[in-house]
Amino acid sequence: MQIDDKSRETTDTPKRMEMFSSTGLGVPPMPPTAANIKDLGPASDSPTRTSIQAELDARAEGISDEKPISPFRASLRRFARDRRAVISLIIVVFIFVASIIGPFIYEHIGPTIKGGFSSNIVEGPQVYHDPIHQELLRSDQPPTLAYPLGTDRVGRDILARLLAGVNVSVQVAFLVLLFDIGLGLIVGTLAGYYGGLIDTFLARFTDLIFAFPALLFASVAAATLGTEFTDRLGPSGRLILVSLALGITIWPQMARYVRGQTLQLKEQQFIEASRTVGTSDRGIITRHIVPNLFSIVLTAATLDIVGIIIGEATISLLGLGVQPPGSSLGLMISEAAPMIPVAFHEILFPVLTLAIIVLCLSFVGDGIGDAFNPRRKD
Repeated sequence: MQIDDKSRETTDTPKRMEMFSSTGLGVPPMPPTAANIKDLGPASDSPTRTSIQAELDARAEGISDEKPISPFRASLRRFARDRRAVISLIIVVFIFVASIIGPFIYEHIGPTIKGGFSSNIVEGPQVYHDPIHQELLRSDQPPTLAYPLGTDRVGRDILARLLAGVNVSVQVAFLVLLFDIGLGLIVGTLAGYYGGLIDTFLARFTDLIFAFPALLFASVAAATLGTEFTDRLGPSGRLILVSLALGITIWPQMARYVRGQTLQLKEQQFIEASRTVGTSDRGIITRHIVPNLFSIVLTAATLDIVGIIIGEATISLLGLGVQPPGSSLGLMISEAAPMIPVAFHEILFPVLTLAIIVLCLSFVGDGIGDAFNPRRKD
């Protein structure tokens, strides 16, 4: 005689309940399922059904309310988890901001001292904290309360000149990045998107510019045209000339990155869909191609800043950049080199500042490159 599963379940259920009750464990609770909820009857007659249904609805609502994270926010989260890159970014931002607003604050901090050629003139911090002010009777002094980093060989405040030197590096980096990003985006995008003769012409022109060594070209330009630029544009003329020379020779590398990325983007399905609906080439480039180049442009620009700052410091170190009484990291190193046996601190602080900026920018560039890498997943 065969017993179906339904009747067997009906027969076994009372036995199970009797066994649990005899052991003192009570009746085991049934798990909440859709069938159980249905068997409980209307919600008004069963508070159990109400609580279970409310929990299920809340879970379903929570799942439906979750929105996918955009690729940009996901990249920022990956960058935020890179402690080395975040700390480096904080240090770089602090140094750059201090070089811009620091001189205005620093000129109001410090005691009143006796200065001048006879040390009988009372001077406030707004006088002796000027980066070009000389106190010959206080030359080569170690760090003091009035001069936190000491003075150089002609009695100028090293900290004030250091802030001014970093400010020069920031100005040069900003001007060169305008050329780097502007020309790199235009040439690289046009060459990669249109291809053909346009790509060939722009590629050969890029190779021609790429053949010039950046430092050699900037040094020759500063040596031959530096005096003329200074006469026409004032003390900042040579600085503008160095920025132009570096900007002309640095953008080909950016153009190569942009061209390679554009070649991949123009084959994507969303670009084909834009062409299908009648979007013009200009609209595709400005609305779809350029926004998707953000990650590679940001990464390359961050790493290019390192080369720009080193290039400007090298040119000033050779005496072809910023001229005295102006200030630059390279110029400070050049002037302090003969004073190493007498006052080592004069060359220590500008070298240390330059090394910190370069290392921190390198770490930030590596962090941005890893965070915005489209092949990397959380």
